[in-house]
Amino acid sequence: MNEDSLMHAPNFVIKPRSHTVWENQCVRLHCTVSGWPDPRVVWYKNNVTIDPLAHPGKFKLQSSYNVHSLEINRCDFDDTAQYRVSAMNSKGELSAFASVVVKRFKGEIDESLPAPRHGPVSEYGITFKTHIVDTFGVSFGREGETMSLGCTVIIYPHLHRYQPEVQWYRDHVLLTESKWSHMHWSGDRATLTLTHLNKEDEGLYTLRVTTKSGYETYSAYVFVRDSDADVEGAPGAPLDVCCLDANKDYIIVSWKQPAVDGGESILGYFVDRCEVGTNHWCQCNDTPIKFARFPVTGLVEGRSYIFRVRAVNKSGMSHPSRVSEPVAAMDPADRARMRGTSAPWTGQIIVTEEEPAEGIVPGRPRELQVTEATKNYVVLSWKPPGEKGLEGVMYYVEKCVSGSDSWQRVNTEIPVRSPRFALFDLAEGKSYNFRVRCCNSAGVGEPSDPTEATTVGDKLDIPSAPSKVVPTRNTDTSVVVSWEASHDAKELVGYYIEASLVGSNVWEPCNNKPVNATRFICHGLMTEETYVLRVRAVNAAGLSQFSEESEPVKVKAAIGGGIPHASPTPPYGISVLECVRDAMVLAWKQPTFIGGADITGYFVDYREVIDGVPGKWHEANIKSVSERAYRVTDLKENKKYQFQVRAANMAGVGIPSLPSDTFLCEEWTIAVPGPPYDLEIREVRSDSLVLLWRAPVYQGRDPVNGFYIDIKEADAPEEAWRGVNTKATEKTFFKIKNLKEAETYVFRVRAQNKAGVGKTSEVTDPVNAVTKPGTTEIVVDVDDDGVISLNFECSDLNADSKFVWSKNYEEITDSTRMTMETKGNMSKAIFNTPGEEDIGIYSCFVTHTDGVSASYTLSEEELKKLLEISHDHKFPIIPLKSELAVELMEKGRVRFWLQAEKISANGKVDYVFNDNLLSQGEKYKMHFDKDTGVIEMIMECLNPEDEGTFTFQLQDGKAKNQSSLVLIGDVFKQLQKESEFQRKEWFRKQGPHFIEYLSYEVTPECCVVLKCKVGNMKKETVALWYKDGRELKADEHLSFAEGVLTLEIAQRGSTADTDDDQVWRAAKISKKDAGIYEVVLKDDRGKDTSTLNLTDQGFKDLMNLVFSVIANSSTPLKITSTDEGIRLYTFVNYYNDLLQVTWHYKDSAIAFSDRVKSGVVGEQLWLQITEPTEKDMGKYAIEFHDGKDGLKRTVDLSGKAFDDAFAEFQRLKAAAIAERNRARVAGGLPDVVTIQEGKALNLTCNISGDPVPEVTWLKNDREITSDEHIILKFESGKFASFTITAVNTSDSGKYSILVKNKYGTESGDFTLEITEGTPDLGVTSYWTDADGNVVFGPNTPKEKMKSSITGTKTKKRKESVTKTPPAEKMEDNKESKNKESGKKKEEKITAAVSVQPKGSDSEQKVAEQPAGTAKDPEPAAETQPENTKK
Repeated sequence: MNEDSLMHAPNFVIKPRSHTVWENQCVRLHCTVSGWPDPRVVWYKNNVTIDPLAHPGKFKLQSSYNVHSLEINRCDFDDTAQYRVSAMNSKGELSAFASVVVKRFKGEIDESLPAPRHGPVSEYGITFKTHIVDTFGVSFGREGETMSLGCTVIIYPHLHRYQPEVQWYRDHVLLTESKWSHMHWSGDRATLTLTHLNKEDEGLYTLRVTTKSGYETYSAYVFVRDSDADVEGAPGAPLDVCCLDANKDYIIVSWKQPAVDGGESILGYFVDRCEVGTNHWCQCNDTPIKFARFPVTGLVEGRSYIFRVRAVNKSGMSHPSRVSEPVAAMDPADRARMRGTSAPWTGQIIVTEEEPAEGIVPGRPRELQVTEATKNYVVLSWKPPGEKGLEGVMYYVEKCVSGSDSWQRVNTEIPVRSPRFALFDLAEGKSYNFRVRCCNSAGVGEPSDPTEATTVGDKLDIPSAPSKVVPTRNTDTSVVVSWEASHDAKELVGYYIEASLVGSNVWEPCNNKPVNATRFICHGLMTEETYVLRVRAVNAAGLSQFSEESEPVKVKAAIGGGIPHASPTPPYGISVLECVRDAMVLAWKQPTFIGGADITGYFVDYREVIDGVPGKWHEANIKSVSERAYRVTDLKENKKYQFQVRAANMAGVGIPSLPSDTFLCEEWTIAVPGPPYDLEIREVRSDSLVLLWRAPVYQGRDPVNGFYIDIKEADAPEEAWRGVNTKATEKTFFKIKNLKEAETYVFRVRAQNKAGVGKTSEVTDPVNAVTKPGTTEIVVDVDDDGVISLNFECSDLNADSKFVWSKNYEEITDSTRMTMETKGNMSKAIFNTPGEEDIGIYSCFVTHTDGVSASYTLSEEELKKLLEISHDHKFPIIPLKSELAVELMEKGRVRFWLQAEKISANGKVDYVFNDNLLSQGEKYKMHFDKDTGVIEMIMECLNPEDEGTFTFQLQDGKAKNQSSLVLIGDVFKQLQKESEFQRKEWFRKQGPHFIEYLSYEVTPECCVVLKCKVGNMKKETVALWYKDGRELKADEHLSFAEGVLTLEIAQRGSTADTDDDQVWRAAKISKKDAGIYEVVLKDDRGKDTSTLNLTDQGFKDLMNLVFSVIANSSTPLKITSTDEGIRLYTFVNYYNDLLQVTWHYKDSAIAFSDRVKSGVVGEQLWLQITEPTEKDMGKYAIEFHDGKDGLKRTVDLSGKAFDDAFAEFQRLKAAAIAERNRARVAGGLPDVVTIQEGKALNLTCNISGDPVPEVTWLKNDREITSDEHIILKFESGKFASFTITAVNTSDSGKYSILVKNKYGTESGDFTLEITEGTPDLGVTSYWTDADGNVVFGPNTPKEKMKSSITGTKTKKRKESVTKTPPAEKMEDNKESKNKESGKKKEEKITAAVSVQPKGSDSEQKVAEQPAGTAKDPEPAAETQPENTKK
């Protein structure tokens, strides 16, 4: 079976054409179909199957040599329909369509056209036999010459004046009369004259003679070579110039590149145009263009033009090509209207549209797309809007640059009528979007959807080179060459083939017109000469690279040659692989003896068996088939046939096989697959073998998805068949293991699809599981150059034996991955560029031997291991313990170093910087320790010019290695900076220096200490402290302990020394302490400086640290009660005015008011809740802010805690009220009053209390009452007075005043002493100050003030209610007590008083003012509390 046509879907080589005929005429639709298996062809009329038997004489179906026809006799109106021809085989189905329109003629008949035939056909009922003789052969011509092709046609029986239909085809395209080709029929001879040969005329010419009974064809190839160039070395002329697209202002011209470039690459092409009716040619482009398409502009609308193209290379210009067909420059819509109504017999159908609807704006155009894009132009096409009957629709085209929304109309003046438009003058490399609007007299419609972004440029790439060029012998003057198509080639035009005599290096084209197949017969070669061939592909972008040269082939006939070989023995085991109604696919096994030469093909014969009686043998194929499978066609359904097969080699055709079993020709309809075939056994060993097969030809209802292998011992019964694999394998090969040594086995294979498992294959010949003596396996090798190869040796070779290498049991024909070399009995498969795509099973089979074969599995792990070995062999390296690194040494020196694991004494090192070799010198110090393998290079410092790449190149014999270090950009700058820093550090440390630079710490006592660590000090070394450039003077000597200098930051004190020096002491740190602090060390060896910036952010960071220490020193938040409410408080070890705190209630910041306040007293931070209620219950917190996470102290003022605090508040509140309202002697009395006898004594004191107290006076602890001698008064509820009108000795004693109300009782005491009387010196009044000390009254005469009055004040109070002082006042109370302890407890007042006359109103008043009580501080309701401590 021909491999080119094996197992592929149907394809219409020639499709049926539509016809328009007149009533009562006959029409024939015909097509040519290819496909394997041969397709089954069915004709349909309006999708209904045509049955000729149902309409006798109406339809006639014929099929011959893949040409199928449908003839419709005497057409009527009912025959107007769409006809479909369907071709179907197991690989797929394909349909083609044609329309037949039957018209009734009502006008006059043009006598210049053939009249329709009326009446019975004269040849009706006659069967014609046609023979084409005296044929033309393969012909060769040259451009410009005239060539005639002719054949004699014999038609039997011969009817007078009967004219068959004679047609000429070139490459399956019907030829018509033109100035280039003339056709003539003389009655028995058909002639085709090519008046002026051009390369467009090259191709396969076919003469077809058609009669009522069928047709006969004859074909031969015509080659047209280039004419001699005017300039030596100029290229050949381009060909097939045509117009792809024509509009009113442009025409796009295309052409094909020539096969001959003259030995120099073609630089480009020039396009010429000529207006029809003139002979004036003008060049359209100024510079050559390489792309084989060009838009011609600058045309006059309505005029017609013809075009031609010339190629140019360095040597010169080619001849011009054949001119194109004339094309008019007009809108395609106008061109369609100008065609008008055809003559009646042309068969053209005129379709009249419905009346246009006026006044309707058209809708959006549909399916806008970019059909072609080059650097010179872009072609758009679209479909009109879906509405019908719209009035004269025209189009506007708009563009915009991608990414913008600025649309620009391209055809601003006149809209286009056709749904196709080309745009020019676009910027190459830019991306554009396009859209189209419809318009008519009613207006302009909405735009279409825009296209995707389109980049202006040649999108078409030059195709890749073809591959696998394989030549085979054909005739004594021709060779058949086949190749593998170019991969991913777009818009491929075809291929050019060149041939060269071996050793000449002169290449000649085999074809001058591209062929679009992958197989070609190269004619005109010299017999017995050896040629090599090559192929290249071509498209509009240009010609590809040439393929690799083929193997040499000797030109001579395929069979024969005088070689002393025997013909092969008969094939055997004929089986059926597929059966349809009129064809059967056969398979057979290779002959046991092939005759010593390779089998070149097989011939199949068949015969019909009727009632068990065989008929005459008929040839099924004239040309041999290379495969062991063939489709026998033209059989009759439900008939029985036998087959026989003959094998052929170079010695001839062997004897036929025995007749096969009798097979019934009926179409298979089973759902499961047919049998696999062509089973082959390889790699036979004592415990395993490999079985190969081919997939079934008949696939069944669904594609084959797996195979099962069966095995049994050769002499075992049929019931002994058992499966080898339980899971279906998708591959067509399988390694069968675990065989018994020396046992003989047979095998068969079954295929499965979704429907199930199909028929079994033919059983293999028995095979003995024995490893034959001398059996070798494939050996993998890696040579010293790192080349990986598979090696197989065979000792049983003969002269015709060949090594056949396969991957996954498919022969390797692509040399891009592997190269095969065979020398003697050793074959080597070399991996060109080993990679993951090479993973697979590799096998080698030796022909003309007793099945010598072996395989090797290249897995991913094995490939990785081989690649590592290959690399080590190819590039031996010196192993390194460490790569090139850089480090800094003392004094900022830079050391580059690496260490090799092993290096001999002969090893050498090159030191390279930026590709420049370095040498030993003042700048570079190199050292190579061959014992340790340490290689180093030392530089004193790095300069800007040292930026770059440093490389150490090692070589030790063949082994090499290198290591590089890139020092550029930031990396280099950082290293240079560090080196310079180390260098400076080294010099700095030669004198006094800082080991640790100036920093600060905050002690738990919140003292801020600046400190630094110093070294290399001596007695003469001086350390100076500065703040903001001013030297600081400490109150003590420089603190220095264990090499550490410290200084506490302090505020300037208010006290001054006698030396006027500034004295510093530790105090609260504040913003005044912010500044830049500096320490300077210096002596005769040098100096060093350390600076600490405590301004702005630096000071903020310091204070945040202080705040953190303060926060951490805070005590847990506690609850206390006062007479005003509930107070929450915490103590800190140290408080700073800059500290920020926030009080929270239920996780929300508290908004302070007159009722809720916060404040600070000393180191206590408090929150006062005045007159608390249940609404104040909840969780409270104080948050200390330190610039980071801060610290929170919380307390839960709810439940029992709130109840206890609230109860205590109520108690204290009541006690405060009692203390405030109890009876008391607000003004004091003197302790002792000494007065002269006879004088009048008046004492007055202030009384307070609510309600107004009761006042009682006592003498010697006995109550006294008011009388004339002693007058007791209590006025206004405030003032109590004690008056003795004239004192006498009986009045001496202890007097007391007792005040009392419901809140308490208090008393005041004084002692009255009487002295002897003195002259009356006047009246003296006594008044006490706030502390109870007696002073003289303001009315006492000055001369009397010299009298001495003595008295001792003793304050005595009895309190019935004790008041607890608040917690924050405890410290103040202590301080007050300490101050009072220094005062005298008693003060004695002595006065000399003259006797007061009776009736004197003068009084001695001793009053005591109430002691002032400091009020509690009232904090502001702000986040920043105010320090109220005094």
